[in-house]
Amino acid sequence: MESTKSRGPGGWLFEAVLLDARSPGEFGAGAVPGAVSFPLFDDEERAEVGTLYKQSGQERAVERGLEVVGPKLAGFVERARVLREEGRELGVYCARGGMRSGAVAWLLETAGLPVVKLEGGYKAYRRWVVRELAEGPWELQVVGGMTGTGKTEVVHALAERGAATLDLEGLARHLGSAFGNLGRAVQPTSEAFGNACHRVLHGFAPGERVWVEDESRRIGSVHLPEELHARMRCAPMWELERTDDERIAHLIEVYGDAAPESLAAAFERIRAKLGGADTARAVAGVQEGDYAAAAAIGLRYYDKLYRHTQARAARPAVHPVDARGKTADAVAALLLGGG
Repeated sequence: MESTKSRGPGGWLFEAVLLDARSPGEFGAGAVPGAVSFPLFDDEERAEVGTLYKQSGQERAVERGLEVVGPKLAGFVERARVLREEGRELGVYCARGGMRSGAVAWLLETAGLPVVKLEGGYKAYRRWVVRELAEGPWELQVVGGMTGTGKTEVVHALAERGAATLDLEGLARHLGSAFGNLGRAVQPTSEAFGNACHRVLHGFAPGERVWVEDESRRIGSVHLPEELHARMRCAPMWELERTDDERIAHLIEVYGDAAPESLAAAFERIRAKLGGADTARAVAGVQEGDYAAAAAIGLRYYDKLYRHTQARAARPAVHPVDARGKTADAVAALLLGGG
């Protein structure tokens, strides 16, 4: 049950109308960016067929699979016709490029819809992603600096000026630190995040400088791909420098609209490292509306953490950037050599 056309992982995946034939649970854990969930089985059906395969063998599992899929066939074809776009290939994949994607490909081709099957399936795609994150031909440039120096805003300003950027916090839906998700945004899985990072990087030309904000191994609940994090640690860093007053003002601008109880809860989350007395003073500052005092206490903790992190792994090059009194756009111009 092979499709007449198959292809290994590559940029074509991002250009095709790509159907993911895995179960919704598999799709939710991580998928090729831009792919459409097109499940041959739902989660319960997949579990049932998989159990039959282990307990009774392939023949019985295939029979049950056909019983489950049979009533859905017309609907699959109808949906694929709707999803298909003029000028774009139709592609399909499953976990390993086996029976599920083969069945979908056979059905669609029988209905007159040419389709390309991903060789090796999602597993092969993931190996490609990991390899490119480790070895891809991009020159990372890290925008660093202590908390409150406006690193995120500078990365955004670089993007607005046409530079290649990888917005890790945007992709992770989290601003980093205990205070980074006060809006309770739902974060992607670490695997989906890694896929999204690769998709952005793959769109840049070989050798292009890509600006990325300095991050730890975790952004909220999301883990950076180890391969990407290792490359960031070896990349040159442009370290923003601002006054403490500027940094405090920036933190108030970013977090000042958050609910006081959310800010207080964030300080409580770092109580063990901040210390009971400082936590109490910070929470009191929040409750009294003295956000500057609370921010100053938070900065002392995060500055210590920053220095410790930088000391643990020396970078090949650190370039100080005097950002005092400058807008994010002005700093971006400076980094790009235009200011």
